[in-house]
Amino acid sequence: MKKIFLLVLFISSQLFAQIDKVEPPFWYAGMHNPEVQIMFYGKDIAQYEVAVSNAIIIKNVQKTENPNYIFVTIDTKNIQAQDFVFSFSKNKKVTFTKKYSLKQRRQNAALRKSYDASDMIYLVMSDRFANGNPNNDSDKSVIEKADRKNPGGRHGGDIEGMIQNLDYIQELGATALWPTPLCEDNDKRYSYHTYGQSDVYKIDPRFGTNEEYLKLSSELHKRNMKLIMDYVTNHWGSEHWMMKDLPTYDWLHQFPGYAQTNYKMTTQFDKNASDIDAKMCMDGWFVKSMPDLNQSNPLLLNYLIQNAIWWIEYADLDGFRVDTYSYNDKVGIAKWTKAITDEYPYFNIVGEVWMHNQAQMAFWQKDSKIGAIENYNSYLPSVMDFTLQDAAGTVFNEDEANWEKGMIKFYENFTNDFLYPNPNSIMTFVENHDTNRLNTIYKNDFKKYQMAMALIATVRGIPQLYYGSEIGMNGDKSKGDSEIRKDFPGGWKGDANNAFLKSGRTEEQQKFFDFTSKLFTWRKTNEAVHFGKMKHYVPENNIYVYFRYTDNKSIMVIMNNNVNSQSLKTSRFQESIQNNTSGKEIISGKSIDLKSDILIEGKSVLILELN
Repeated sequence: MKKIFLLVLFISSQLFAQIDKVEPPFWYAGMHNPEVQIMFYGKDIAQYEVAVSNAIIIKNVQKTENPNYIFVTIDTKNIQAQDFVFSFSKNKKVTFTKKYSLKQRRQNAALRKSYDASDMIYLVMSDRFANGNPNNDSDKSVIEKADRKNPGGRHGGDIEGMIQNLDYIQELGATALWPTPLCEDNDKRYSYHTYGQSDVYKIDPRFGTNEEYLKLSSELHKRNMKLIMDYVTNHWGSEHWMMKDLPTYDWLHQFPGYAQTNYKMTTQFDKNASDIDAKMCMDGWFVKSMPDLNQSNPLLLNYLIQNAIWWIEYADLDGFRVDTYSYNDKVGIAKWTKAITDEYPYFNIVGEVWMHNQAQMAFWQKDSKIGAIENYNSYLPSVMDFTLQDAAGTVFNEDEANWEKGMIKFYENFTNDFLYPNPNSIMTFVENHDTNRLNTIYKNDFKKYQMAMALIATVRGIPQLYYGSEIGMNGDKSKGDSEIRKDFPGGWKGDANNAFLKSGRTEEQQKFFDFTSKLFTWRKTNEAVHFGKMKHYVPENNIYVYFRYTDNKSIMVIMNNNVNSQSLKTSRFQESIQNNTSGKEIISGKSIDLKSDILIEGKSVLILELN
């Protein structure tokens, strides 16, 4: 009878102490920072004492006000890849155990080369690009099911759709892929954008599996292309599993509960800002369905650092784009960024700093002299050039120039490059998944599209192309976000128009595609537009001329923003033309005589490789 009682007691203790979550689920040997903090989650797990096998040292055990969590930090210095066992004891008796793995890293994992100015990034809205596997459109483990008729619903785009169309992306001249977030978002509706994540260690089953994400990375690398993860540090979704049982009250910013951000990012560095305004920017929630994470909580911050590093190692990632970077606690996000770049010295991270002033954006770039005034360094390698995007959305409709309109806007944008510690590491773009479509702004005017693409292809920085622009896709944001995130034609079985194939494109789509492909394929081969210096000339008569050059190569870009053709005297540019007598126009292939005046059509651009 006593044996039966003990057996029942043992079984009940096993059920009582079941571990529901272990995060990170495994780790890697040989990391720069040898300490890893492992979170165990299960009913009343904090009542147990923890030990570990194989002579591994436990540096710290931290329990919180929630008895369902325990955070165990171990030291993996000089520990080889292996499995070992955590034991959980009560009254000096082991009640249950849990195996944990340290895995072998890829060779030279810490020295991985990230994306830079030699790359062109192709941004896809993951749910709207291509449905490669219709069988995963809906899944019983998540709430929202596929409904392509609903503009704001799940449409079925997935990882397999990206893999099946990598040849298309490569043909465009892209060298890096940025999909919008792929981790699970279990919101009841509008989950398709996946910025309200519910499990940051798991790919959303409607996109595929963790293994399929790893396959995407591998397939890109076979093509010498790169994978950029869209990472979210500022918030999770309201359906994140932790929201049901927070590790600590201050895991989130609580007021208590919800209060919305004031969106005033300038309060992060404004000397005159009130404390309450600064607090409401950093601590307020982006929207009610996205609880705001408290990066000043060391447990939460370390959780985010380790999650990011885990994905880099697991999926062999080549870079991050970080959503709403400047809404984070600025001290916490700097620690997060530094921890990752300490681990991976050449890893690029571009932060979304959606501001409209170069000095304010430059504040956020690594080693900023502006940030240094406030004794602040974000350690963020790259920011997004929103001021250039602002200008690109109006300039090509400004046919008559003055002190404030026309090509002078581009010129003035680049005059402020001195503010950036590293202007070559700025992401340039004319649209993305949150802005009006360029082709809507300019009513699918092909010449204006050519000028915009030529600009981001030839100025300093890292160009980013938004999916569908290259076939003339348009969308008016004022009608809702779904308008700027339409399904790519041909991404779904039965689509009448398959723009992934030359045979399926309309004449108009092919015109846009051919130009884009030729431009960015050429860009891959020209070092002058990757890391060359820039020299530009004050626009005259709404014509902007600039040069990109190295010791060995030089290109000349001429943009005529007038409606009519213009004759350009080359003598003014002699200091940049130097001994070159002609230039090859990279789209038409024509040779242009640099000793004579150049005739350039209205609303057009010439990109000349100088000979």
